[in-house]
Amino acid sequence: MANDWSAMKFGAANYAPLSPITFLPRAAEIHPKRIAVIHGAQRISYAQFYERARRLASALAKRGVGKGDVVAAMLPNVPAMLDAHYGVPVLGAVLNAINTRLDSETIAYILEHGGAKVFITDRMYAGVTGPALAKLKDKILVIDVDDPLYTGPGERQGEIEYEDFIAQGDPAYPWSLPDDESQPIALNYTSGTTGRPKGVVYHHRGTFIEAMGNIAGWPLPSAPVYLWTLPLFHCNGWAFSWSVTAMCGTHVCLRAVDPAVIFPLIVEHGVTHLCGAPTVLSLLASAPESQRRTFDHPVHLMVAGSPPPAKVLLAAEQLGFEVLHAYGMTELQGPSTTCVPHRSWSTLPDAERATLMAKQGVRYQVVEGHIVGDPMTCEPVPKDGATVGEILIQGNTVMLGYLKDAKATAETFHGGWMHTGDLAVWDETNYIEIKDRKKDIIISGGENISSVEVEIALYKHPSTLLAAVVSRPDEKWGETPCAFVQLKEGASGTEAEYIEWCRGQLARFKVLKKVIFGPIPTTGTGKIQKYLLRVKAKSLT
Repeated sequence: MANDWSAMKFGAANYAPLSPITFLPRAAEIHPKRIAVIHGAQRISYAQFYERARRLASALAKRGVGKGDVVAAMLPNVPAMLDAHYGVPVLGAVLNAINTRLDSETIAYILEHGGAKVFITDRMYAGVTGPALAKLKDKILVIDVDDPLYTGPGERQGEIEYEDFIAQGDPAYPWSLPDDESQPIALNYTSGTTGRPKGVVYHHRGTFIEAMGNIAGWPLPSAPVYLWTLPLFHCNGWAFSWSVTAMCGTHVCLRAVDPAVIFPLIVEHGVTHLCGAPTVLSLLASAPESQRRTFDHPVHLMVAGSPPPAKVLLAAEQLGFEVLHAYGMTELQGPSTTCVPHRSWSTLPDAERATLMAKQGVRYQVVEGHIVGDPMTCEPVPKDGATVGEILIQGNTVMLGYLKDAKATAETFHGGWMHTGDLAVWDETNYIEIKDRKKDIIISGGENISSVEVEIALYKHPSTLLAAVVSRPDEKWGETPCAFVQLKEGASGTEAEYIEWCRGQLARFKVLKKVIFGPIPTTGTGKIQKYLLRVKAKSLT
């Protein structure tokens, strides 16, 4: 007689909705006295962290915040921001962490588009939050974070200060899971490198799995000491806001990325892990000798974004960092692939090894589908390391969709895959390597030029700190590559010198026709704002 499997069902004993908010009460239960958060001289234990989050939830509930309501936060990496990652979703509310480098018009747009009911903000940003709030049609509750570590200008915008606000809350407020793990937990707007930012909606299930993916994919050990060089507004800190707590680790807060502060904090607190964009890696690697410190323990650094230059990777290693390159995007809730190193790489020459380390790598353990495919048919391209396709992703860590934009959601989910817009190749080992964004490919005289490939050549020049390549209109060729280069402090370089340098690195048709020197604009997540550079390149004669 065949087994009747249909009688076996999930029930209260063997099912609970997945959510990363479960990590905090567990950590407080196991290690109530362990230091969970460090901020300057402030030390917050796990018992206190749990209490603060419950007080925040209770105080918000008293103001009418409930399931589905949006609580926006524009904060540096301070304790209040960590509180919000637990205290807001435990209500069934949705946390909208806003990029701290946006202008007032964009902030106002996000607050209105997302329907924020509450806005928690640091007075450091008063210059933009004040005008943004003035633009809103409907007034919202504004809560100020008046951080003692900040002594600069900026008036308070709200009716109450954060610590006074949570003091009104119940420290024993009930901690409950969402009714449905597919409910929204966070709203993160794209960095706005082109046009209006889109509201990316995260779900409890996805953030739980992404947080566990971080632990498995790095891997993250028990009780890590994590330094917040990565903005917590960026994909909720790539979900490390939850991963570190899951491992009962210590969050070391950091208001701003400054090598003069970062190196001493690593030594003082025994930091074991930190993350950031390639610009952060470059800042650390190029820090003057007077700011550097030596440390006698492994410091793991995950870098994600555009491929880090080989020389920057090697420079970081020489400082004592163990670098892991990852790839992800806002729509993927954080990292999705990592360049898992092979043992055989350790015997290779430095330059060759660094080139391999700069690949985007293989999928996280929690990512179900991950291919380089034809963007129209979604069929995989050959694994020959040469055929270019689009990176396509499937699985639990993909967003729910774009808020109030069904058309963009449908386009992005075409064919049952999440279309990243990143063009790449892959090989027989399944390692992917990004060649460009769709919109960044330069077509010159019918030939495709990868802006990333040209940028890699520019980064090999010893004077380069930052580099970006965009298309520039050309009467003969249609468009040609135009470079923007930010030189290292005290370094020099000329247009002729850089063009000649590229001739030795690239095929002739890929060589630059124009080089502009000066500061390069970046988003709050460290991404270069190429759309601004494209505008500038088009205006050049």
